[in-house]
Amino acid sequence: MIDYIRGPVAHIEEEWIVVDVAGVGYRVFTPNPYAFAASGEPVTVYTHHHVREDAMLLFGFATREEQRLFRALLEVSGVGPKVALGVLAGARPEAIAAAIRQENVAFLTKLPGIGRKTAQRMILDLKDKLDRGTGFGPASGLDDLPAEPAAAGGQGAGTAWPEAREALAALGYTAAEIDRVWQTISGSVSGEETADALVKRALTLLFRG
Repeated sequence: MIDYIRGPVAHIEEEWIVVDVAGVGYRVFTPNPYAFAASGEPVTVYTHHHVREDAMLLFGFATREEQRLFRALLEVSGVGPKVALGVLAGARPEAIAAAIRQENVAFLTKLPGIGRKTAQRMILDLKDKLDRGTGFGPASGLDDLPAEPAAAGGQGAGTAWPEAREALAALGYTAAEIDRVWQTISGSVSGEETADALVKRALTLLFRG
């Protein structure tokens, strides 16, 4: 099994990146391709090598936590690689794990591809596992999540934030990622900031992960 690959990102698409490893381009499907900057510098992508009858696919992640949670999600009945990838695109691993521990169905059903029955299966299959040495223990500090992912209205930024939000969505970021960034910066946003300035602030946080 391929556990990780390392090399510069040669190409980025909406659903995947190409990593150049010693002259061989590996296509890697990832929750947020735009988190990997095509700067020419080598990056480490933690991978899951998925083999099926008609294809061999690589799924890649920026952190070990994402990789572990992706593999845990594949153990849930009815959750395949595509759905698991969508879940990780919708929220950070720590937030997803906290919602599972809290049995927070409302939060989980806001994630892409997750209905109520699938959310309940996730809780049933993974709740205990996420507390046993998986890197998602209560010490993550995210056990006080709201009932559902918060929406970002951008009320304190006039029309600048809605414009910035559209620009970030055009770059491929999910609504959950954009809303999470807004929660971080909203308290310090003045009505005088432009959409471009807000996009730059948001991208700084998104690139950090």
